[in-house]
Amino acid sequence: MPDENIPVLAHDTIVQRIFELRGQRVMLDSDLAEMYGVQTFRLNEAVKRNLTRFPEDFMFQLSPEEADSLRSQFAILKAGRGQHKKYLPRVFTEQGVAMLSSVLNSERAVQVNIAIIRTFTWLRKALPAYQELASKVAELESAVGQHDAAIGNIIEALNKLILPPDKDKRRIGF
Repeated sequence: MPDENIPVLAHDTIVQRIFELRGQRVMLDSDLAEMYGVQTFRLNEAVKRNLTRFPEDFMFQLSPEEADSLRSQFAILKAGRGQHKKYLPRVFTEQGVAMLSSVLNSERAVQVNIAIIRTFTWLRKALPAYQELASKVAELESAVGQHDAAIGNIIEALNKLILPPDKDKRRIGF
């Protein structure tokens, strides 16, 4: 039974913290730590003590280039002295997030993991629908482009019919 003192995470809050990297949906260690209510270095300490539970497809450390890219895209580090991370961030896949609940051993970790896993599952189900919608929008854009050309031809023909004939033409006959 969920603990009443643990705030429920909003679905949108979790979705905003999931991004794709190396072809996988992942979450940053700092985002997860914030959701679990622990400091990032404590989360990473727990992971280090249990590294055998986190193979490369569960968790990996960002390369310097990936960290720089995230820094510029999401401003993951604060400006100012002493605010930069000493180590490269870790990211966790859906399986890694699931494993974190067994490492952190708190009711909050269990409840947060349930919310995150449900969000990952929702994303997996929603993606094909979004891809289908994007495909249909592309089809409509293509059809509209073809209609634009046809409408242009119709307008040109109508203009030729509406405009008075040239008076410079010589009359045939009397």
